[in-house]
Amino acid sequence: MIAGSHGGRPLVAPRGSATRPTGDRVREALFSILGDLDGLEVLDLFAGSGALAIEALSRGAAAATLVDSAPAAITAIRRNLETLGMTAEVRRATATKFLGTARAHGRQYDLVFLDPPYSRASSLGRELSTALAPVLAPGARVVSESDRRAPLELDLPLTDERQYGDTLIRIHDSR
Repeated sequence: MIAGSHGGRPLVAPRGSATRPTGDRVREALFSILGDLDGLEVLDLFAGSGALAIEALSRGAAAATLVDSAPAAITAIRRNLETLGMTAEVRRATATKFLGTARAHGRQYDLVFLDPPYSRASSLGRELSTALAPVLAPGARVVSESDRRAPLELDLPLTDERQYGDTLIRIHDSR
């Protein structure tokens, strides 16, 4: 954790190379750009350790849903939430399956984090763009993280783009 009500508390990440947590420097810069998160409904797809959604909750987001398809990630997320005494919805599902279910239930989110495996990011853009559109609240922002050499291309208006080493952060607005 970088800041907020739980700042400075360490988080666990799933073992192995399948999960690549967002670095502290990148996370700090991202949340500085995002600004006030009070009252937002947050969705963290490809959540990994849950660091992005947990940081958002620590900075005032009203609620968060964390989604990952890997059992080890779900275990790490639940452990981090429990350690911090935080409550959030945790779902084991693929991103597109979860988005279909969320759409069917009329759910909408104000802030969405997308941090897919770097090796898959460049092939997910069209699928995620289509699936995301119905679950974005008016004025929602979508934050994607990918490798600068193989970016996640979303069909949403791009409002900001920053590069930190090989990491590319893009912030999109809903239409």
